[in-house]
This record gives sequence, C-alpha cells and structure tokens, in this order.
Amino acid sequence: MSGANLRCGRCSSVISDDDLRCPICNLTTPVSKSVDRANPVVDILRCSGCGAAMTYQVAKRAAACAFCGSVLDVEHPADPMEEAEDRLPFTVDSTQARHAFAAWLGTLGWFRPGDLRTGARLETIQPLRWVGWVFDARAELSWTADTDADTRQADWAPHSGTTELNYDDVVVPATRGLNREEVAILLPSYDLASRSEGTDLVDDATVERFDVPRSTARIRLVEAVDGLARRRLGERHLPGRRVRNLRIATILRGLEARRVTFPAWVLAYRYKDRLYRTVLSGQDASCLKGEAPYSVARIAAVVAGGVALIALLALLGIIL
Repeated sequence: MSGANLRCGRCSSVISDDDLRCPICNLTTPVSKSVDRANPVVDILRCSGCGAAMTYQVAKRAAACAFCGSVLDVEHPADPMEEAEDRLPFTVDSTQARHAFAAWLGTLGWFRPGDLRTGARLETIQPLRWVGWVFDARAELSWTADTDADTRQADWAPHSGTTELNYDDVVVPATRGLNREEVAILLPSYDLASRSEGTDLVDDATVERFDVPRSTARIRLVEAVDGLARRRLGERHLPGRRVRNLRIATILRGLEARRVTFPAWVLAYRYKDRLYRTVLSGQDASCLKGEAPYSVARIAAVVAGGVALIALLALLGIIL
C-alpha cells in the first residue's frame, strides 16, 4: 500500500505506488517518479512439493520447505511481488505447541492405532508465517431474482433492488503451503487486532512470500467481495424464503487491502516409518489440523462384526 495513502478519484480505492491504473475502476493514475519499480522484483525459493514460496534464511540454512519438507528450487519472477505489511504475533510457544500436539494424538478415536500416542515420534517443529490479505470494502449491489414472496397465484414472483454492504477485516488466504481445510480450521483462532501489538513469542519464524503478482491479487480480492456479497444478499436482504435466478452487479466504492502474515506451528511426526504433518495455530494451541494413520485391523474388525450381525439378523428372519 502506498505510504502516501493515495486514493482513486473515481471510486476511492487505495492506489499502490506502482499502480498505473486503479485496480477497481481502471482510472489512470499519476506515476510517482520516486518509485523504484525494480525494487520489488526478487528471487524466491519455490517448493517442488506444495508450491509455497520462501526466502532463504542463512542462519537457519532453510533449504527445505517449512510446510512440507520438499526441496526448494530458485525461481526468478519477472513481475513485482507483494510484500507483507503487518504480522500477527505468536502467542503460543513451542512448549505449548508440543503439549497440544500430544493431547490431540490421544483424542483421535478408536479407529486409530492403539499405540499412536506412545509410538508417534515428533521429528520437527517449526514456526512459520503464512500469508493472506485482510481487506475492508464498500459495495453497491444491484440485483434481480425470483422469490416466493408476493407470488399471489404463482409459485415465483420477480423482484429487484439495490443494497449497500460494508465489509471489515475479511481474510483472503494467499498461502500455497497450507491447504483449504487447514486454513479454514486456523482462521477463527486469529485476533486481527493484535497486528498492532509489539509482543511476539517467536522472532525467527520462516515467512512465506506473497508470490502472486499484484494484478492477480486484486482480481482475487474483487472475486472475494463478489462472493461474500452474493451470500450476504441471499441470507439477509432478499424477500421470501426461496430464491432462484439471482443476478448481481457489484460496484466497489472503496477497497483497502493489507498484506498480513499469520503465525502457525508445523509439526512433522513419524509413526511406523511414515511421516505425518500437523498444523497448529500460533495464537490458539487448541486449534489444529493434522494427518494421522488409521488402524486397518480395527476397521476390519468393525466391518466383520457388521457383516456377522447382518447375517445373524437375516438368519433370525428366516427362522421366524
């Protein structure tokens, strides 16, 4: 985001220093001569496994991906890359993360191996910061739809209208190291207001890079606003209970996005010569998502018991 906080004269969206046009309404913008456009272009390390982008840390000799452990390859992007502006602090330390992981292993249920908690061996625990955008926006919606309100003798009646919606602190993930399920589990645990605080339990976490060009980033944000507008409109602003043929036209009157890094712990553990990964929030030790093996013997026993029960009921039915 521009240090001068320049805004578009047409739609009031924030303009970055190197934007030639407004990312929302395409209005041309003055070019700042003081901006070094080559500065954001940097070399990155791309994971050959999950696709996450990293920077090399000499002190940690981080030549392997912090997310999945795969080999990193050097990449030379031609387009400017996004840089994180804010970061949320770690409020969970490594000891708390270890204890939460051990407790989680004991709550996975009967279908897991009986010796999973005692047989699992924690091999690595790494702090990292995954990336995302946090945005505020104002949107004007024009909509048409068929609903079951005021239908009289028909099943459906046409309706239309305009609605203005405001969005605050909406998160759009930009990470490639975490999957959608992991992000969905971790997101509710973060306190977005904490980005202004200076206290942080971890200062050497591996930071994922924003490896999406700015033009693509803006497209993702606009798509996110449109999707949220469609859901909120359907839930709160349309008449009736049933809706079909919903059509929406969205006009953004302002979009402010901040690039933020989110703290997490990535733990790799081994059970019977196979590695599994668990991701834990850096702000709530009880919020985690992990991989774990199943017990083939226990599942087979349940299936065999079910088959035997069905056979017994069928036999009783024949006898009766």
